[in-house]
Formats: sequence, structure tokens, C-alpha cells
Amino acid sequence: MTSTRSTNAEFDADNPFAEPSPLPFGAPRFDAIRDEHHRPALLEGIRRRAAEVRAIAGSAAPPTFENTVEALELAGELLGRARGIFQSLTSAHTNATLQAVENELAPLLARHQDDVYLDPALFARIDAVWERRDELADPEARRLVERYRTEFVRNGAQLDDASKARLRAINEELSSLQTTFGEKLLADTNALAVEFDSSEALRGLPASSVSAAADRAKAAGKAGRYLLGLQLPTSQGTLGSLEDRDARRRVHEASWSRCRRGGANDTRELARRMAELRAERAALFGYASHAEWVLADETAGSPEAVGALFDRMVPRIVAKAEEERRELESWFAVHAPGATFEPWDWSFAAERLREERFDLDDAEVRAYFPLERVLEEGVFHMARELYGVEMRERTDLPVYHPDVRVWEVVGEDGATVGLFYGDWFARESKRGGAWMTSYAEQNALRGELPLVANVMNVPKPAPGEPALMSFDEVTTMFHEFGHAVHGLFSRVRFPFLSGTNVPRDFVEFPSQFHEDFAFEPEVLARVAKHHETGAPMPQELVDKVRASRRFGQGFDALEYVAAALLDLAWHTLRHGDRVDDVEAFERAALERAGVANALVPPRYSTPYFMHVFGGGYSAGYYAYMWSEALAADGYRRITEDGGMTRANGARYRDAILSRGFTREPMEMYREFRGRDLDPHALLVRRGLVTA
Repeated sequence: MTSTRSTNAEFDADNPFAEPSPLPFGAPRFDAIRDEHHRPALLEGIRRRAAEVRAIAGSAAPPTFENTVEALELAGELLGRARGIFQSLTSAHTNATLQAVENELAPLLARHQDDVYLDPALFARIDAVWERRDELADPEARRLVERYRTEFVRNGAQLDDASKARLRAINEELSSLQTTFGEKLLADTNALAVEFDSSEALRGLPASSVSAAADRAKAAGKAGRYLLGLQLPTSQGTLGSLEDRDARRRVHEASWSRCRRGGANDTRELARRMAELRAERAALFGYASHAEWVLADETAGSPEAVGALFDRMVPRIVAKAEEERRELESWFAVHAPGATFEPWDWSFAAERLREERFDLDDAEVRAYFPLERVLEEGVFHMARELYGVEMRERTDLPVYHPDVRVWEVVGEDGATVGLFYGDWFARESKRGGAWMTSYAEQNALRGELPLVANVMNVPKPAPGEPALMSFDEVTTMFHEFGHAVHGLFSRVRFPFLSGTNVPRDFVEFPSQFHEDFAFEPEVLARVAKHHETGAPMPQELVDKVRASRRFGQGFDALEYVAAALLDLAWHTLRHGDRVDDVEAFERAALERAGVANALVPPRYSTPYFMHVFGGGYSAGYYAYMWSEALAADGYRRITEDGGMTRANGARYRDAILSRGFTREPMEMYREFRGRDLDPHALLVRRGLVTA
């Protein structure tokens, strides 16, 4: 193997990425990492991994599993260490310096990845090991060889030289476009925070939200005013509470107008160009569309299979949404006579009708869900009961922002499972939404423990006040912890197959599966206590919270499937298809799919569809519903067998959470469930049919 001595003058032994972290469990050295450390570490990481890969490809020794595939798994230690932290920070706590580095390095990283996948000598060695894979005694090693060869083929290893050159150019351009898309979206989302002169316009919002709006305005140099920040989806959470109709209109219009008004932050041309490039890349591989190429290696298998699921769901969803529209318009006609029912009125009317029907008040419900108790007595209690792990907070480990906290996850045998980081509160340096990320992935090859983080955007309360959560935020916390345990409980040898490195339409299965535990009577009894008095939530209110879960499912499901079908419309374009007007294309796609509804816009419109144009979900946003079908059917297995018990947790952990991608996902699902998937449970979960 060639020398890895640095020739990068900026990278020296003082760089905190130079060596593995000496902190307990390899925790990141956030106290030492500065903005100026990322660029040299990433550049040096690329250089070292390139040298290591060249040595593997150029070896004179006959190819074996150990000197080729396992050697590739061991290559790139510095790059992996630096990149995992850098990518986490550019999402959770970015700034102009990090964004500049991201813009510079995105095409370099794409080029480096292509250098690996398109190296003919390296692929020849992998192919030779693959031909003799049946001689490997270890099934995980055989699986790794198969997955490596599949990845190389899917990334162009068998293309001719001219096609490889074009693929490189496409990948580099796409990498830059995706980075730019995310930056423009973050900038416009922050720029379009809605400003109000007085708190009167915000009546209906919880006091903590009004206080947060005042703090945001003060930080922006507008003391005495109020700034309502925007969340990532079209539908904003504040619309259900704002009593001032004009305030609702302004919030909705600000959300919808993001990145489509012309100017520096307009993303429409970026999205159009990305769809065009993805279609061209798919054609290089011999696929009719990007969606066909993506889905060939997903659990679903094909766009037709996804279409079949939506064909079953959409008519019921549209009918449910229409039923809800009639009810809401009737309510609105009584309470706002003469006014035309508009999209910004839907959530407000729905919340009022929910309150009337279930006698629920959002502020009243929030009072029973302080974040700290939801975390400790809800999420962590579930982890203890299901999986036998204890969460022990570590205040001695450094973090990248004062709001971030760290827990050591300890198993029943007293051994450390990994570290869990929690970053709950919204801030301008953080992109919208909620997600799980990894600083290190579990693997026995290097003996590394998993280091995972959950990130959310709960409004931060005023100093001294508790953070009170809506029940949607409660379920989101359970959802993201499902991703976390998927990473934490991984027990595999090779990083490539570890934890959440599974198909996108399977990775959301554990997260959505864990949502249902938020509704467990045992969990609600521990969590739902008034933040001031400590009194338990009255059983009548508990029953209403649980019963109200299915209320509004027509709206929720319709806005989701509209976004998923919009994603598929963009990514079933063929090479050579031309889109001249992004918004006209979007309207036509929604109408063609039968989900166009002026009152229920898609959850994400093209200009701010971060999942597919700034993230990794292109042709894959359908995965949430596909995975939800697995989650609903899988959770039924739990309820049939005693609920939140250690035995059920062990079964789920052994069959699903510990396996990573060492087996085909549906094989693992059948082992856990005892049969094939039955999507009927999803219809019941959504309230689209009776049980």
C-alpha cells in the first residue's frame, strides 16, 4: 500500500481530525473542532483514501476477499471521520464558512467517488472475488461482496469510457446543484420569516411561541416586533392556532412563495436541471428513467410496484379529504360568514372542529407534554422496557452547540452500546425538519461503537420556561429515536452493511414503527403530566388525544401522496424530455395523478422539496408510505403478542435492528412478522377503513 504521509500543507498533527478521537467511545472532539479544520481534513481524507484505493486496485497479489473487499472497507478512515461530522454540522449548525467549504468540496467528493467506482482494475478485482463468493464461509462476507459488486455496477463500472466520462460530469454537476439548492432554501426560509407589529396578531399561539417570535425579532435587530419562522413543509404548524385570518394568510403565502419569486434564492431552474441530469444518467445505465434506476435496488423494486400501492390508497385518501373539506367548509361558513374558505383556513378550521368533536385544545394538550418528561419518561422508558438499555447523560463530553446533550447507552450486561446525541431546538443555523445522523457507524471490523444523533426543530422556550410539545412533536421524537436505535443496535462486522445503510423504503420502517409507542397507555400514563402541577392528564383527555389521531388523515395523507407523486413525476421523465415551466409541470403532474386540490397543496412543492432536490430521496419520497405499511403491519405483531415487552423488543431487535443490510429487507421482515406484508393495517392506521 502506498504511503499516506500528508502533502497537504494546511493539514497537520494539530488538526483534531488527524487521529481518532481520544475521548471516551471515540466521541467527536467538538470542543477542539473549528471551522478552519474541516477543509484541510476533508482534502487530506480524499487524498489518503485515493492512495489506499489505488494500492488495492494495483496490487500484484491475486484478488481475495481480504485484500480487496475487506481492504476497501478499511480504507478512508480519515475521510469517514471528517465527513460524518462535517455533513452533520452543515445540516444542524451551519454558517457561511461551512457553506463555502461545502460548495467547494461537493464536486471534489463526487469526483473522488467516481474515481473509485469507475476504476476498471478495481472492479476487475471485485468481480473476481464475486465470481468465487460461494467459497466464503461467512454469510456476511458473501453479502458484502454481492453488495459491493451491485454498487459498482449501478455506479457505472461496466460503462464504456465515453459514458464514464459523461457520468463523471453529471455526478459533479448534480453534487454542486444539490448543495446550492439546500443553501438557497435555508436562506429563503430564514428571509421569509413573517414579521408582525404586535403580539395581538399572534393571538391563539402558545405564550412560549409568542416569546420565541419576540426573541427572534430581537436577534434580527427588530426589538419590539415579532418574527414567525417557517418550517420546511408547505403547511405550517402555526396555522392551526393563529386566530387572525390575515396572519394565517401571510404565513401560508410566505411558505408557498419560497424559492419561486425570482432573485438569488430561486431554485426552480436548479430542480429542472437536476431532473434532466438524473434522467440522462439513468439512460447511461440502460434505464428508462431515474425512478426505474433507483427503484431497481429498493425494496419496492419498480415504479409499477409503487404505483400499485398508491392506486390502492389514493381513491380512499381523496374521498377522505373531500369528506373533511365538506365538514370544514360547513364549519367555516358558520364562523366566518361570507368569507371564502382558503388553504390557510383549513388547519385552523380543522383544529377548531377537532376541539369541538374531541373537546381538545392544543395549548391544553401541550401543557401535559414538557419535552424533558417526554424524553425521559416516554422515549427512554420505551427503550428500557423494550430493549433493556439505560440512557445515562454524559455532561463531560463536548458538543457543537450549548443546546445539544449526550447520553451513554448502556445494555443489560453493563456494556456500552453507543452514544446518543439530542439536538431538539430550532435555530437559524439549522435546516428545517427532523432527522437522525451518525458520527460513527457500528462495525466490528474496526471495533467502532455507534455514535448517533437525533435533530429536531422544537421552538425554544423563553429562559426558565419549559419546552412544551404538541402531540405531533411527541410522535416525531419517537419516530427519530426509531432511526437512532436502528443505528445503535446494529451488530454487524462491516461498516458498509451497518445500521441504517438499508434501502430508503425500509429505513423508515423502524422509525414509523416506534411512533406507535407514543400512544401506548403505559407511556402516556408516565409522560402526560401537567408541567406546572404534575397532575396526570385526565383519562378523558388521554382518550381524546388517542381518538383524535385519525382525525384529519385525509388532509395529512393527501398532502403527502401529492408530494410523493410529484417526486415520481419529475423522476419518471425520460432523457430528452424538456420541462420549460416548472410550476406548469407540477400542476399537470398533480392533476394527472388525481391529487390536485387547491385547498390541500402538496406537502412540499418543487422549489422547496429538500428531500428530493437537496437530499437523498429523489424518486424515493414514496418510501415513507411503503415503510408505514411495514410499520403498521409490524406493530400489529407487537399488539397481538403482549405489547411493549422485553420479549417483543428482543424479537424486533434480533430480526430487524441488529441486522443492518446483511440480509434482504423483506426476508428480515418475514422473520419478524411470521408472514408477508399485509398493507390492510396501513389503511386501518390511517383511519381510511375500519379495523
